[in-house]
Amino acid sequence: MRRRGNAASRMALVRARLELPTIRRAVGHAEGQHSSIYTGHGIDFDDQVDYQVGDEVSAIDWKSSARVGHPIIRRFERESDVFTQLVLDTGAEMLAAAPSGERKSDIALWAADVLAYLGSSRGDRLGLVWGDAVSGGALPARHGRDHLEFLLNRAASAYEQTRAGSDVAGLLGHVLTLTRQRSLIVLVTDEAWPQPSDVDILRRVRARHELLVVRVADMPMTADHERMVDIGQGIALPAYARRDPELARMLAEQRAALIEGTRRLLRAHRVKQSVVASSEDVVPVIVETLRRGVRG
Repeated sequence: MRRRGNAASRMALVRARLELPTIRRAVGHAEGQHSSIYTGHGIDFDDQVDYQVGDEVSAIDWKSSARVGHPIIRRFERESDVFTQLVLDTGAEMLAAAPSGERKSDIALWAADVLAYLGSSRGDRLGLVWGDAVSGGALPARHGRDHLEFLLNRAASAYEQTRAGSDVAGLLGHVLTLTRQRSLIVLVTDEAWPQPSDVDILRRVRARHELLVVRVADMPMTADHERMVDIGQGIALPAYARRDPELARMLAEQRAALIEGTRRLLRAHRVKQSVVASSEDVVPVIVETLRRGVRG
């Protein structure tokens, strides 16, 4: 998906798509509504509901569960002024192609547009952190549409200034220095994150904050496309190798194992997650991810 002019035109597109009746019902999206779209432990008790697979075990009310004979969890309303930190991986890996043939950074920016707009529409304070292994930056969290448009313009230019590979652990480590207030961190990154070496930063982030991860998928190495992908070493295969069925099978198995490993790591740390393969995936996938959170 190519960038759509300035931030004002981007925001007009986001509003048009998110205000469709089906999506408004899905995420409860309405201007002027101040409860956060993101769920978690806030300060006001809301209700008790049946436990569902994927809910946090720590939310179970054991006394109520014993009375009714099955697990019950306590659900809380989020505070109206949520501090949301949008974190963008602007490493060179994000300049490769997604399965749709689009540049991954274009899909990542569209995801950032949607996530930022949803949070801002609910009155959340929104900040931005971006970077690769050698450079990056941050904008403080503030309210308001003018701030949102400035923030997303800065995000767009960050991908055009990529200088090195990704360093997501470094980005998250920097986020931990920005505030002691419990916050929502929304990370947009590559499909291959996290790896086992990222367990320590995952634990540190989840000990203090909520975390939502949107990962942009890679084009398979055997695809007939001019853009190099970055799974593994990011090697561009020659045409004759891409047509080898045995090699294709081995690479597909390697890719599946890698991606399943990332999913397991995020699940183990109770991180909401989604994978998008095209710009068309972004809205429905994010909506479904947030709906799962609301049901929790």
